Amino acid sequence: MTKKTKLAVFDIDGTIFRKNLAFELINELSWKGIFKKDVRKELVKHYCNWLDHKGTYEEYRQALVDLYVQNLKGCKKEDVVRASKEVIKFFQDRTYVFAEDLIRKLKAENYNIIAVSGSPSEIVEEYNKHLQFDAVFGSVYELDEHDVYTGDSTFEPTKGKSQVVRQYLVENDLSLDGSYGIGDTESDASVLEMVENPIAFNPNLNLKEIAEKNDWKIIVEKKDVIYDMSPTSKSNAK
Repeated sequence: MTKKTKLAVFDIDGTIFRKNLAFELINELSWKGIFKKDVRKELVKHYCNWLDHKGTYEEYRQALVDLYVQNLKGCKKEDVVRASKEVIKFFQDRTYVFAEDLIRKLKAENYNIIAVSGSPSEIVEEYNKHLQFDAVFGSVYELDEHDVYTGDSTFEPTKGKSQVVRQYLVENDLSLDGSYGIGDTESDASVLEMVENPIAFNPNLNLKEIAEKNDWKIIVEKKDVIYDMSPTSKSNAK
């Protein structure tokens, strides 16, 4: 088999997956009684606040992280893994067409494909059984000697996605020649700055402004239509 030398880096939530893995995991854990039942009310409140423009998407995403961490302490890893399996079994096909097509293309061209996500590593790793990427990185939370969560985090990739990618490059002897990066919020910007083919997909306002300033490709998928909103594309259309 030919050695993979090229790299493609994907975000997951809002980029491949149409919703948010952390949201679905919290919801499942609450339904199962692993998290308190009223956690779901808090979850829906954060989601509705975002829908009602009472905060940015990044604030909504951080609210999900906080809600997860606040309720994780004392839970068993086996319960979180079991809930992750249930979520992925039900939601694994709810993906964006653009991401699906790009993944298929890059796999055919023998790219080394990875995902860096802020969602918990348990559900990210479960989702990768469907994606079949070369590697995935999610948020890692501390376990005690009995595989019970302490409530502390040990690794949060959204605080430095580019550092995760650079380490992966070195450890796997890869090149950035021809590399791709795709993400939807400003937490992905540091990765998009690294690669030769940056794509801001359904970007929030902050990433949209960064992408326009840097002449990155901007893709928007709405219903069953994919729009190229890149600065270059718009200027060529005039």
